[in-house]
Amino acid sequence: MSGQAHSAAASRKPAYMNDAVRAVLEAPDPRIKAALARQAVADWSHGALGVDTQAPSNWPDRPARPDRPTLLAPRNMPTRKLGSEKGRASQIHALAHIELNAIDLACDMAGRFCDRGLDDSFYGDWLSIAADEARHFLMLEKRLNDMGFAYGDFPAHDGLWEAAYDTRHDLAARLAIVPMVLEARGLDVTPGMIKRFNKAGDTATVRILETIYEDEKSHVSAGVKWFHEVCSSEKIDPTHCFHNKLNDYFKGKLKPPFNEAARTAAGMPLAFYSDTTAR
Repeated sequence: MSGQAHSAAASRKPAYMNDAVRAVLEAPDPRIKAALARQAVADWSHGALGVDTQAPSNWPDRPARPDRPTLLAPRNMPTRKLGSEKGRASQIHALAHIELNAIDLACDMAGRFCDRGLDDSFYGDWLSIAADEARHFLMLEKRLNDMGFAYGDFPAHDGLWEAAYDTRHDLAARLAIVPMVLEARGLDVTPGMIKRFNKAGDTATVRILETIYEDEKSHVSAGVKWFHEVCSSEKIDPTHCFHNKLNDYFKGKLKPPFNEAARTAAGMPLAFYSDTTAR
């Protein structure tokens, strides 16, 4: 797509937030997807978007994706070693793929559940998160480019969107599985990843990872906040609900060690996950 068309796509101002996030989901080009996500939160913050609170019709079950990368089952993904530049690029590519999925996950959260009687701050939170994820993707993509690679040069897996599809009809489950399990896992593993990239002398990537790590704390916090809101509105115990949603929707078990300090800072108490490892 030309730069002029890219600019035109990014400057659209739909009347409704729902249309803005649908446009993100339906954009196959990663850079346009990122630009539309950032435009959506800007329009929302300026009061340019309303919310259609009717149940969304024909909502996409999957976001549009570029032809590359090739998507593999998680078990078929090659191992990544940080000892070589190509190995580090492969890891950065995996992170970029996660952030691209995260743009769509946040936009899907805002648009799919718009008929649940939620406060407008719910949409503001997830639009802001989508813009963060877009910024993360663009930083990682640029780092790949600086190393002589591009997004799509390595295979990737589709596990993140499988979790979104499985929880498409259950807001509490979506909040539990995506921000409170999958994003919280990022809080556990990113400090170790930062140490490995530091050891490899890759300070440029370290700076990006440090930014992502700090932002992800607020994303998990938003998930915890809205999970509690949903549980409160349904008059159910949050800890029991979290465990029930894991039993129903999460494949496998949560893997320690947990970054208890970061999880606690995000509002996620130990009781939510301390007895889930033996499931």
